[in-house]
Amino acid sequence: MPVTSLLKSLLLLMSMMLCALPASALTSAQARAIVVGDNESRISALNTVLDGADERTVALIQALSEDAVKFTDTAVFVMKDGQGFDPVTAAEMAVPETAEDVINNNEMRSVLDAALASIKLFSTDTKVRAEAVKTLQGDPDGSKLPLIEKAYATETVPAIKEALAALRAALLLGSADRARRLEAAASLGDSGTPVTKTLLLDRQKVETDPEVSTAIGIALGKIESRLAWGERLGVIFTGASLGSILLLVALGLAITYGLMGVINMAHGELMMIGAYATYVVQNLVRAYLPGAFDYYVLLAIPASFLAAALVGAVLERSVIRWLYGRPLETLLATWGISLILQQGARTIFGAQNVPVENPAWLSGGVEAMSNLTLPYNRIAIIAFSLLVLAGVSLLIARSRLGLFVRGVTQNRKMAACMGVNTARIDTYAFALGSGIAGLAGCALSQIGNVGPDLGQSYIVDSFMVVVLGGVGQLAGTVYAALGLGILNKLLEGWQGAVLAKIMVLVFIVIFIQKRPQGIFAMKGRSAET
Repeated sequence: MPVTSLLKSLLLLMSMMLCALPASALTSAQARAIVVGDNESRISALNTVLDGADERTVALIQALSEDAVKFTDTAVFVMKDGQGFDPVTAAEMAVPETAEDVINNNEMRSVLDAALASIKLFSTDTKVRAEAVKTLQGDPDGSKLPLIEKAYATETVPAIKEALAALRAALLLGSADRARRLEAAASLGDSGTPVTKTLLLDRQKVETDPEVSTAIGIALGKIESRLAWGERLGVIFTGASLGSILLLVALGLAITYGLMGVINMAHGELMMIGAYATYVVQNLVRAYLPGAFDYYVLLAIPASFLAAALVGAVLERSVIRWLYGRPLETLLATWGISLILQQGARTIFGAQNVPVENPAWLSGGVEAMSNLTLPYNRIAIIAFSLLVLAGVSLLIARSRLGLFVRGVTQNRKMAACMGVNTARIDTYAFALGSGIAGLAGCALSQIGNVGPDLGQSYIVDSFMVVVLGGVGQLAGTVYAALGLGILNKLLEGWQGAVLAKIMVLVFIVIFIQKRPQGIFAMKGRSAET
């Protein structure tokens, strides 16, 4: 082989070997400096190895964060499955009995977490990089600025690059260079996170340059404007969520009270029965079908409806059928039934609340804005209430049962003369209203604990919704439920929960005085105009 070709081959082989070497291989001295000493010296040693850290460095930092490192006067040991390993060579080592555990306080743990996050900024996994940026945003550290700038220069995903830009600006805010502080303040003004607001407020307290202080003030104004929108949207969503719950609760009452004229004070306990039915289904699925636990809600929905509907049918046949047209006696009788049902629940399930778990697909939420997260279970309840509303509307307006219910409601004697079994229709209608209350209990179980007193929190509000919307009017029930829910949350943010309830009640009283028929009046010759 010619000498020239041989030299070229050797040079190529050497360059390949050099490229294969780690950019910054961990040494024994560096490992010991990171493990032994006071916090300040350990942090300083840690920062020197982060840029171009090799896998041994990452393994050592990970072991430190997991309290899996020991040391002696002469050696450092990374512990795994009871065995000691050299942090530089990964060779197994005998750990003497005199070896001490490395103790990390909260400050050191925070630094280790940030160091791991800094290294993960260069991961090939997009999710890992995004999580690393979030971790670093929670505790900005100026010593990580070179790594962050390097990551910013190489990042290709727009969302992560934008987050890195905000993090870089947050670190530049403490720079000694006035121009860089001005650049950072202008950049942070485009952010909209509470963390950035806090950072700017802290910097404004110590800033001595008037121009920089003014720039920080402008940035704070922009951020506060964005955060205010997040808070407003959060109030509207919370109000809509409360309104959807009131809608579910009031839909059943709109049938039993609005269409049938029965003042059912046990309506809340029918909700409770639906919630306990959900709890029972949850436990049965966990015991016999644990692999299908995430779908137990799909079984709980019909179970809660049937359980409450069955109890409602029994109540109508045994007690309420004898009290039609006697509102005071009906009120007292159903109030007594509510006490009996509450005590029955205490006897069977105990006086303490029982937990109902969310399935995995109802846990967590959507981060709509930096200060606004929409929980999946609340979104699901809103969608569920709309589906129930659509089903009830179609049933009342389009089905044979709905036709009979409307006929009996408008003129019982004429319906009976036409061959309608009015007693059976009464039972079906009351069972339907009770079943819808059970569905409300199933939905409520996903946002709180289930107990014997569950229904007492909603019975008064549900009556107010039905009366405000217009007796017998499903459309009015929808408007009243959503309106009261949003109004209640707006007033809570202004005057607090107690005063908000009082103000809502006063509003309803004044409204009913001016318009007794509610938002929508019942159409007919007897309706007020």
